Amino acid sequence: MLQEAPKTSPQQPIHVAIIGTGFGGQSAAIHLLKQNQTHFVMLERRSFMGGTWCQNSYPGAQVDVQSPLYSLASEPQAWSQMFAEQAELEAYTNRVIDKYQLREKTVLNFNVTRLTWLDEHCCWRIEPEIGDAFYARYVISAQGPLSNPVIPDFNGRECFQGKSFHTNQWDHSFDYRNKRVAVIGSGASAAQVIPTIAPEVQYLHVFQRTPHWVLPRPDRTFSPWVRKLLGVKFVYHALRKTIYWALEWRVFAFKYAHGLMRFFAQRPALNHLRKQVPNEVLRRKLTPEYTIGCKRIIVSNTLYPALSRENVTLHDKHDGIAEITESGIVTTQGNEIELDLIVYSTGFDATDGAVGFEVIGRDGLTLKEFWHEFPRAYLGTTLPKFPNLFLVTGPNTGIGHTSAIFVIESQMQYIMRALRFADKQGGLLEVTEQAESDYTNMIHREMRKTVWHSGGCNSWYKSKSGHVIAMYPGFSFVYRMMARRFKPQHHRTTNTTMQELS
Repeated sequence: MLQEAPKTSPQQPIHVAIIGTGFGGQSAAIHLLKQNQTHFVMLERRSFMGGTWCQNSYPGAQVDVQSPLYSLASEPQAWSQMFAEQAELEAYTNRVIDKYQLREKTVLNFNVTRLTWLDEHCCWRIEPEIGDAFYARYVISAQGPLSNPVIPDFNGRECFQGKSFHTNQWDHSFDYRNKRVAVIGSGASAAQVIPTIAPEVQYLHVFQRTPHWVLPRPDRTFSPWVRKLLGVKFVYHALRKTIYWALEWRVFAFKYAHGLMRFFAQRPALNHLRKQVPNEVLRRKLTPEYTIGCKRIIVSNTLYPALSRENVTLHDKHDGIAEITESGIVTTQGNEIELDLIVYSTGFDATDGAVGFEVIGRDGLTLKEFWHEFPRAYLGTTLPKFPNLFLVTGPNTGIGHTSAIFVIESQMQYIMRALRFADKQGGLLEVTEQAESDYTNMIHREMRKTVWHSGGCNSWYKSKSGHVIAMYPGFSFVYRMMARRFKPQHHRTTNTTMQELS
């Protein structure tokens, strides 16, 4: 592990700086190594590497995409079950890191606060919270869209005298057993925390703003002989492809035929709800009023039974949080709830605040100014006026029907081609305003056809502008084809830029 960032200067920048060490950062590093490019460094704000599945260790943490698909294509894993739990995902992450000796390329506790483009030196100045600035020819920002947790500013939140934390920062030193606990939020993380802790706490209060559609989780444990087969690359890739194409058809329902969503997803979800929640009052609280798919679909066999327990109370929008006091929560109906622990399962700033540091591009333009209307980027990856900067899982690269890692690896096809092209042209690459504008207009024209746009909900997929920013409105294989077909005419390089400036 690097103890400190290598010494750099505007005259001698490192070739590539990768911000973040999760799957996006690992994928970028592996692709660089396979191109015999070793002049790069990985910058990690935490005291450990690994990203999402090393950070999110809350009780019940588990992936909701089939494990053989939710893994790097070049790194097969003999998974123990179809939907891997956090510990196995963390072990897989560390195995990949160690295999490619990425710890030797990583600076820990390097919290980036500002990127500034230095036009005269054709490089980025990277400023950390503590320590000296760092300089890089290219920057790949792979901090991830679900890395900046959000806690709403509830009235009195700072007054609470008990324990409180976000699921992203679970405090394992606090023993929640036999305690009075509240979980604020009812999304994907809450749906895993609630069933795990409900049998062990004294009482659990769940605060739900909007119910989610829930489908059964088709999980299974792999037998030893199946795991042995998964270790064979041919078998592993055959299974990956089978799962991939089985999931890819869902785009038809999300985008082209919402009736398919109601028939193939909403009806089974309603059946699942009726079967698992016999109490009619509770069932009404848990029945969404929007089209399935508009918000993230939860897959769980244990959430509804947990919410039906005698020691669990579900507070819906009619009995929300009026204020947080020293001893607990006062609801909008005037109920005073005494608590020992408040768990905030309130999500992340995945749209307007997806990049968690200031970025200053050409001519002093900030990313915040460029995104004043809504976040946007060519292929969700590059932006005009911000040369040599690549965003991994940037605007409109989220995927609602398959593995996010498939999209990350598609972005790498574009990024690596862009880097090779830029190096040949003199070391600078910037997407044109027209190319970005055409791409963004196409994205939001297509988005109007999707359930995320017209499904009747307000989700974290949308920015404050109302535009759906988190999701890609189409087939993931189409995105991969676009990423592979690098188009020089959509970019400026050193020579053309100098001609324009003169």
